[in-house]
Amino acid sequence: MENHKKGNVVLLAGILFNLSIGVLYAWSVLKTKLTASVGAGGWGWSSTEAGLPYTIAIVFFAIGLLVGGRIQDKIGPRWVVTTGGALVALGMILSGYVGNSVMGITICFGFITGTGIGLGYGCVSPPALKWFHPSKKGLVTGLIVGGFGIAPVYFAPIMNTLLSNFGIQKSLIFMGIVVAAISIPIAQLIKNPPAGYTPSIPEGLKQAATAKPSVDVTWREMIKTKQFYLLFIMFLLSASVGLMIIGNMSKIANTQIGITDTALLAILVSFLAITNTAGRVLGGLMSDKIGCVNALFVVFALQALNMVGFVFYQSLPALIIGIILVGFSYGTLLSVFPSIAAGLYGLKNYGTNYGVLYLAWGLAGVVAPMAADIIFDINGNFHAAYLLAAIMLALIICVNFLFRKTSKTAIA
Repeated sequence: MENHKKGNVVLLAGILFNLSIGVLYAWSVLKTKLTASVGAGGWGWSSTEAGLPYTIAIVFFAIGLLVGGRIQDKIGPRWVVTTGGALVALGMILSGYVGNSVMGITICFGFITGTGIGLGYGCVSPPALKWFHPSKKGLVTGLIVGGFGIAPVYFAPIMNTLLSNFGIQKSLIFMGIVVAAISIPIAQLIKNPPAGYTPSIPEGLKQAATAKPSVDVTWREMIKTKQFYLLFIMFLLSASVGLMIIGNMSKIANTQIGITDTALLAILVSFLAITNTAGRVLGGLMSDKIGCVNALFVVFALQALNMVGFVFYQSLPALIIGIILVGFSYGTLLSVFPSIAAGLYGLKNYGTNYGVLYLAWGLAGVVAPMAADIIFDINGNFHAAYLLAAIMLALIICVNFLFRKTSKTAIA
């Protein structure tokens, strides 16, 4: 019972830590301000310029996750998570001090904050998973990453209020200080279970419990498997679709249905975060019930239909439907892919293994938002980007069928 309580503490701490560093998905609020004219309190950046710090942050998020995962596999998670929280805060504070500089904010927010997010985010799930039975891996992962997904619910309106009253620089500095004050103390609660710890089997499974042989696959062994490359392709293309929409939600609402009220734009970003988080938690539960491969097929199909219809969302109610499907589908990815990695390749080297797989997400963060920004700067809308997304999702569904043929019972 004592170990169960400790496991719950680690789980809660992981959720709260991710809640405190989830600044990335609120970027679209800041992006709208950066692209506003100087007369409107903005800096007059182009969409491509305003998207660059976000894109670089995604790249270093993925790199930080890989590096942090490898380090925590060796020394444990606490100090890696602490460093992550400190870097997130430092990057935001420095972004405020460099002022109106595309390169300066790209370095400070993109490189420093992005790396910090990766270090922290990547090292809170592995210890939590080790405290709980594998039958709960979807739920545990969904709750942990759900903390990161729900963060824009408060980050977006707070950032919008700060931007309206204090401007871009002071807003970034203030948010960085808040991140440090919350994330660093919470990081001290993140720890692995003691050596030899075995989580108890849930009551409902005790009658039918048949122990599966444990797997401890190294990253070198993992990249030699066919499943890894199919997973990588699915993660890359499906994450590209979600990141493209999430990173531009305020701009889509502004240009496609004419919303100019910054408060309403911030509310839409917060609503997207809620659906994103729901996808992470419910998607994790769904994968525990119907299997990871089936869960992926469901969200790929939903998202494909959504992208075909997105160009026709010309009213607020229609856009809200689109947001729900984007958020749920994207959120599900962030709980199902970690569950597959844990099931196929084990927990001993999970931090490193998932870090390698997560490079697909980092690559998606480079390709998708930049492509969407370039399309917008050329056409003045995202219609061609929606079509590109629909084509990618059709391809992913085909890859999902191939993966199903090679899958093992560990990911069922």
